[in-house]
Amino acid sequence: MEIRNLRYFLAVAREENMTRAAEFLHVSQPTLSKALKALEEELGKKLFVRHSFSIALTEEGALLRDRAEDLVSMADKIEKEFLSLDDITGGDLYLGMAESYQIRYLAKELRILKAQYPGLKYHISSGDTEQVTEKLDKGLLDFAVICETPDPKKYESIEFPQKDVWGLVMPADSPLAERKSIRPEDMAGLPIFSSEQGWYGDIQNWAGEYYDQMHLEGSFRLSYNGSMFVKEGLGYLLTFEHIVDVSEGSGLVFRPLEPTQEVRLYLIHNRFQALTPISERFWKQVKNSFRDDENMHIQK
Repeated sequence: MEIRNLRYFLAVAREENMTRAAEFLHVSQPTLSKALKALEEELGKKLFVRHSFSIALTEEGALLRDRAEDLVSMADKIEKEFLSLDDITGGDLYLGMAESYQIRYLAKELRILKAQYPGLKYHISSGDTEQVTEKLDKGLLDFAVICETPDPKKYESIEFPQKDVWGLVMPADSPLAERKSIRPEDMAGLPIFSSEQGWYGDIQNWAGEYYDQMHLEGSFRLSYNGSMFVKEGLGYLLTFEHIVDVSEGSGLVFRPLEPTQEVRLYLIHNRFQALTPISERFWKQVKNSFRDDENMHIQK
């Protein structure tokens, strides 16, 4: 199966039109049609349903689209990695990140690295632990930032200098906003928004006997989106401190959980995936920098 044909296939799937896809790819329409026919013959499945002015994916075509996106991304990444082997001015870094105010530490390290290697390019994707580790395991990412203890047999990890604190985001005029902290019994029966990872993990452990009285109104992977629902009065959002805007005038407030619920953040990479030269430099730089930051916090 040729990567070129997969690129052609993805273009047609995206454009839903042979003419537009051919123009985008800068190839003739007969060349494009021949490539798609060869792909269908190779797989033994019909990938498209052709209409008068458009093309739609079959179920088999939709499945191939999902797999092809990963394969093409992997091919692009491999190509860039080999090109960067002799490129001492930079290279490409691929990072998947969970939400946390501590991402600022990585932003700082990228700024420092960029000053040393002007050719550095970095590609950031966001998601929860399940999403970013899946991409990391497929080789689509060099590093991932997660908020649960990593498997040491599978991943090398660097612990972030500080901890994230769980709390509840609510409208500023909510009765709960008058409290300094939120206990499990305070949330009984309330419509709660949370990430599924947090709800079935940290929050379940924290709530204890009150967990069954708490109601998950809806789940969000990104806290910003959840905060928009809170603003509309649809519920309360469980999230980390410093992620959602709760400044004066925002209409929202954050109250920490009681007992305090803190989470460690980790930068990880797959032990069985070789690092490119620029990735190796970044890993060592972050490791040294975070160790220094940790020592400073201990001294304080």
